[in-house]
Amino acid sequence: MGLRVLAAMSGGVDSAVAAARIAEAGHDVTGVHLALSANPQSHRTGARGCCTVEDSRDARRAADVIGIPFYIWDMAERFQRDVVEDFVSEYAAGRTPNPCLRCNEKIKFAAVLDRALALGFDAVATGHHAKLADGVLSRSVDQGKDQSYVLGVLTREQLAHAIFPLGDSTKAEVREEAARRGLTVADKPDSHDICFIADGDTRGFLADRLGAAEGPIVDQRGEVVGSHQGAHGFTVGQRKGLRIDRPASDGRPRYVLSIEPVSNTVTVGPRSALEVTTISCAGPVWNGPARSDDLTLSDDLTVQLRAHGEVYRCRFEEGAGGLTIELDRPATGVAAGQAAVLYSGATVIGSATIVSAG
Repeated sequence: MGLRVLAAMSGGVDSAVAAARIAEAGHDVTGVHLALSANPQSHRTGARGCCTVEDSRDARRAADVIGIPFYIWDMAERFQRDVVEDFVSEYAAGRTPNPCLRCNEKIKFAAVLDRALALGFDAVATGHHAKLADGVLSRSVDQGKDQSYVLGVLTREQLAHAIFPLGDSTKAEVREEAARRGLTVADKPDSHDICFIADGDTRGFLADRLGAAEGPIVDQRGEVVGSHQGAHGFTVGQRKGLRIDRPASDGRPRYVLSIEPVSNTVTVGPRSALEVTTISCAGPVWNGPARSDDLTLSDDLTVQLRAHGEVYRCRFEEGAGGLTIELDRPATGVAAGQAAVLYSGATVIGSATIVSAG
């Protein structure tokens, strides 16, 4: 007997094909589009943004082609609180959040999954590019589109009620299949950047909500080399957009090394000063296979520190409520607030939130 599956349909090609595959496999599928914006725009701007009126219409048309019931769930208030306000407060505290990761954690696999289970559904299916077998999450075959990193914060219980039908397909294959199925979203551009900042101006978005507050840009010796209109407009590792009045004596570019929200100070320095090998994390979530005693010494243990970022071989040590990760080579641009997702080979074993690095 098939499962009762709620297919989250964003209006894009991935979620449409995922829903079609689940329905074709014989499951009882219902499509749902999440209305995440209280004031959705009527149209996208190219590949920027999502959750527009256009996206909801595309999702409905895809459900009609597949032949499944379709509903729109208003999640705007929850999204505003758990994702948008969290994003703003994290930047105000000098950290760099990942809103896509938070949306997966708090909206798609908390609010939506909880409601789905309460309504009698067995699972939630999405168009994420990741593999899930027997509750174990691993990387997609399409390394360029792999989204296991942003799913690495999910718990074992959440993964037990999730279905990711696209993990064995490349994005090109998904688009080809969508065209064969007559789905009009086959050639629709992927959304990118931050969905609730459709114009891509993150600094402007934060300034509107946190206000302008002039502060100093200093070098590693504490000497003022420029000024800014709000420390919240910067992230560790940033190079562009720095208002520096005094160029470095060696002529090399400067990067943001740290952000101090209390004093509203941004510290800059050479790229070499960004290199770290020790990362301290909080709130570890172990969601992979049962960890063996020697896992921390495994040769195939790696960590990913940003979505689509580099992968580093590592060792880790778990302490009281936290985690210390030692990298086998230096990483740069490691920012507090980001997630560190641990892998054994291609398999996700857990995640934690970065607190500091050195």
